[in-house]
Amino acid sequence: MTAAAYRVTPARVLRSEWHKLRTLRSTWITLLASAALVLGVGILMGATYTSDGGDSDVDTVVLSLYGSQLGGICLAVLGILVTAGEYATGMIRASLTAVPRRLPVLWAKAAVFSATVFTVSFVAALVTFLTAQVFLGDTDQAASLTDDGVLGALAGNAAGVTLLGLVALGLGAALRSVPGAIGAFIGGVMVLPEVLGALPYDAVETAVRYFPTQAAGALGSAAPMPGAASPGAALLALCLWAAVALAVPALLLKRRDV
Repeated sequence: MTAAAYRVTPARVLRSEWHKLRTLRSTWITLLASAALVLGVGILMGATYTSDGGDSDVDTVVLSLYGSQLGGICLAVLGILVTAGEYATGMIRASLTAVPRRLPVLWAKAAVFSATVFTVSFVAALVTFLTAQVFLGDTDQAASLTDDGVLGALAGNAAGVTLLGLVALGLGAALRSVPGAIGAFIGGVMVLPEVLGALPYDAVETAVRYFPTQAAGALGSAAPMPGAASPGAALLALCLWAAVALAVPALLLKRRDV
């Protein structure tokens, strides 16, 4: 009975990681900052929109959720703090001592982070879209949740920023440094595709469509975006990026000391 009471189980590891995530002040600061940025930019876009302006040909959901790019940076920082933050404080030693197999800690962090971020992102996207429609209701950007592709685009937007956050979480676990992981995410995930996209080669342009930030953008549109990957291909690409980003620290956890 005593041994069973202290046995390490997946549910207990998940509960432990959830407790750590929800009790950190940085978690709520970054989640609220992300939601506030998405909502604030959405209201700004809706309030300043004119039918004869330069945004008239932009997808309604994309227009409403322009702030997702800024909010996604906050969520990426949160993902990095979830993993690299423990290395910075030394808390990771206690976590891995309690779970000697190590990998369940990484999987639990990823699962808890994904569930939390997707929920917050989807609610923020839903509220932002409905709020923006208060301003857009009498324009050519008027839409409702029942229109074709709208709910899917809102869920796709949430899935995109969640998977980008998972990539950041993996970078944090691999590099074990908060500044280093933030630099790698901004430089490698956000800036590098823009640089490569400027090269005059069709093959490079096609490949860039499947880079994380570009694939995430394709998921958040109610209508197909010209020059972007299809939603299915974009989701698959993002899942593969996130899987690779988590596989690297998983391998390092098994091969080296804390």
